[in-house]
Amino acid sequence: MSKINVLGTGIVGSAAAFDLVRRGHDVSVADGDPAAAARCGDLLGVPHVVIDAADGAAVAGFLEGCAAVVSAVPYGYGTMVAEAAIGAGCHYLDFGGNPSVVAGQLQLDGRARAAGIAVVPDCGLAPGFANVLTFAAADRLGDGPIDVVGLRVGGLPIDPEGTLEYQIAFSPGGLINEYAEPCEVLRDGAYATRPPLTGFETVEWEGWGPLEAFHTAGGSSSLPRLFEGRVRHLDYKTLRYPGHGRIFRAMLELGLFDETPVDAGGVAVAPRALLLERLNATLPSGRPDVVLLRAWAEADREGRRRAAGYQVVDRHDGTHSAMARTTAFPTTALAHLLATGALGMVGAATMDACVHADDLIPELAGTGIVIEDWVPQPA
Repeated sequence: MSKINVLGTGIVGSAAAFDLVRRGHDVSVADGDPAAAARCGDLLGVPHVVIDAADGAAVAGFLEGCAAVVSAVPYGYGTMVAEAAIGAGCHYLDFGGNPSVVAGQLQLDGRARAAGIAVVPDCGLAPGFANVLTFAAADRLGDGPIDVVGLRVGGLPIDPEGTLEYQIAFSPGGLINEYAEPCEVLRDGAYATRPPLTGFETVEWEGWGPLEAFHTAGGSSSLPRLFEGRVRHLDYKTLRYPGHGRIFRAMLELGLFDETPVDAGGVAVAPRALLLERLNATLPSGRPDVVLLRAWAEADREGRRRAAGYQVVDRHDGTHSAMARTTAFPTTALAHLLATGALGMVGAATMDACVHADDLIPELAGTGIVIEDWVPQPA
């Protein structure tokens, strides 16, 4: 098999390394935290090194001889690590989520093509897997305009506690990024944005609902651009237990997401830094969770309403959280396809523009992630 390295050994990076080892690849892992790197490496029986993601030379050295790298470091390092991968001639995949960073990575398309490798940001659950399923749903409706495309995705604690009814499933910094940035949609066939933590709706889901859904950033990935002119309305919304989103909307309106320091009794404090510290310190983590995903498309065809879509309900498997599984394993499935040459894509593109569900879904068979057909019921 191929040499595929993992940069970052947090919750999702460790799960990615696990699945690559399961697939038989030659894996090494790296992290800026020596204890985290050692814990992951020792658990999986693979080499581990300590690397600061900001150290470009060290990252470049880590990628030498690799067929691919899965980057699980904060999104701010995404462009630098992608450039190092191009220099090393290895495919690059990350979990994305920040539209501005992803836009910069996509500008590496020419360099990636010249190097004969793929640069694929916005892998994982959403953005990523959910968007690939959305494309497949649209394809099932055949040619012609589409009225509605919807994505509803959320990671939830199975036994929620506290007023927020939430637990840390990935970096709180990534969570606040999703809650703070403009949300990309299609309205009347044209690209548009919506404020985060708005557009609230109730979602019924047997065994889990009622839930709330609201606009968040990053999850729609390239879909608004790729579907512009073909789809009338498209949006991505995050699923949470009722009340969660409005609490965070109040935090946003109070300025608690701001990154500029303010004077607080003679001390300069960045509100977001304090909020992240409090989220890390007070929210639970590591408890059983569930990931819920629905992606669908609706259109009028031959005088009748047609819909096609998919649903995923995935739970903590006793080793990895549902969020880690559904984020890491679609990415490692794609890394496997690229590294083994089964998918000949080169250049820079998000996951939804890189691989079709017909190629990705079979590669998930060994992960336990189950994809079911689902369509919305008529109103």
